[in-house]
Amino acid sequence: MERRGGKAIRRWGTAVIASAAALTVAVPAGAAQTTEAARGPSGVSAKGAYLLDNGTNKQLWAKAADTKRPMASTTKLMTATVVLDSRGLDLNKKVSVKQSYIDYTARVGGSKADLQKGDKLTVKQLVYGLLLPSGCDAAMALADTFGTGDTTAKRTKSFIAQMNKKASALGMTRTHYDTFDGISEGGQNYTTPRDMAKLARHALRNATLGTVVKSVDTIQKAPAANGRTRTYYWNNTNRLLGSYSGAIGIKTGTGTAPGRCLVFAAKRDGRTVVGVILNAPKRYPDAKKMLDWAFRAHTEVTWRQLPKGTPQD
Repeated sequence: MERRGGKAIRRWGTAVIASAAALTVAVPAGAAQTTEAARGPSGVSAKGAYLLDNGTNKQLWAKAADTKRPMASTTKLMTATVVLDSRGLDLNKKVSVKQSYIDYTARVGGSKADLQKGDKLTVKQLVYGLLLPSGCDAAMALADTFGTGDTTAKRTKSFIAQMNKKASALGMTRTHYDTFDGISEGGQNYTTPRDMAKLARHALRNATLGTVVKSVDTIQKAPAANGRTRTYYWNNTNRLLGSYSGAIGIKTGTGTAPGRCLVFAAKRDGRTVVGVILNAPKRYPDAKKMLDWAFRAHTEVTWRQLPKGTPQD
């Protein structure tokens, strides 16, 4: 997140009338379908988009797949991936919330999980806070915990280096991170639809991440600084969930330069499709068009409304 301020139609072969010769030529059904498949979903507003068959790892359709664009809070998918891929990971490790996490989020105007100073949340709970309400405070808490160095600044910087190292390992050759949450003050936080699909496919292999990103909401309890128990209610900013049949994630992002972004996935009849949308005026209708095209379906959708107070990421 930056600072704030496909309906598939199955066309079977039909007879083509050659009026001049008064001849009827039959067009094979397969040829018509091939033409339709080559065309892809129509009316996708996104400047950059990509569809991937998660099982076969084959491209289904793309639009400006290799053009670099800022990614806003979809950055946090890499933040989560670095954490969850860490050696010796203890998801139950307690992390104490620092005032600096709260101050940072307020300073940059970022979406927040509304973490409270002194509360002790587990790493797993922070991943929920990172990916559902898109908390920049949760992102900083994780970067500070999993980075190395003797100061928060050094630890978060080293964590961003880990993000870039992971991108390289995943073959994301046109991606660079300069932030742990998507709020880029240096303007060097970018990816491509193809690269982001690589990350999404990798991330979905992690059972914890898969469980988190398909959650419409969650209730998490944590020891509070005053000795009592604080209850956190987090709603997922991804409106595909609870709206589009088979949707299983993954992450939203919104910003002035990046526009509206979405990394998404859906599963039907044992087949999982991953999609990426960068800079789209209508990201959810775009995602529906893309998924319907991939599944050869026409899905009736009533978009889930986000509860009052949910970050508009």
